[in-house]
This record gives sequence, structure tokens and C-alpha cells, in this order.
Amino acid sequence: MGTRVHYPPEVKLSAVNMRLAGHSKQEIMKDLGIKNDTQIETWVRWYHKGETHRFHQPVGKQYKYNKGIGELPEMERLMLRVRQLEMHNELLGKLDGILRKLPKGNL
Repeated sequence: MGTRVHYPPEVKLSAVNMRLAGHSKQEIMKDLGIKNDTQIETWVRWYHKGETHRFHQPVGKQYKYNKGIGELPEMERLMLRVRQLEMHNELLGKLDGILRKLPKGNL
């Protein structure tokens, strides 16, 4: 397995800006010292989705980094919380339906 490389947020943003300005991936890789062209694609995708908070994440398991929730505007945080609670309620409803189908002595 290869060594993971961490690029500072400034390099990631520079790569995105260069790509949006029409520079080729090879040119960006050469100028900024980026090893893999798919990394540039990922950063551009994050930029278009408005996930620039991900530029600050360390290399590795991103679920431990909280995925930038603290940096999101309050409205987006609330929308994420509503979505989480809706999913929770849906799961509870499914569990309730499953429990109702079981014979009464099986709990």
C-alpha cells in the first residue's frame, strides 16, 4: 500500500481554481506537486457540491472528523438534524411493524 499524502487546504483550493480556469490536470499536478489526477477531480467535485469544509480534513478515516458539521451554517445543520430524525422515526416505525407481526410470547 502506498503512502498517503496530505495536501494543505490552500493547495486544494489552488488546484480547484486552476482547473476551473481551464488548466489541464497534468499541468496542475506538475505546478502543485500533486501525485494523482483523480485527487483533483475529487476536490473539484467537493467544490461544486459546496463541501469546501472537506479541504481541511486530515487523511484517513473521515467519519472521525465530524465531516465539517461545525462549519456548516445553522440552517444546513438544522436540515441535517431533521433528516437524521426522520430516518430514526422511519426505523422505529419499521421495528414496530416487525414486532407486531411476532407472536406475543416471543419477546
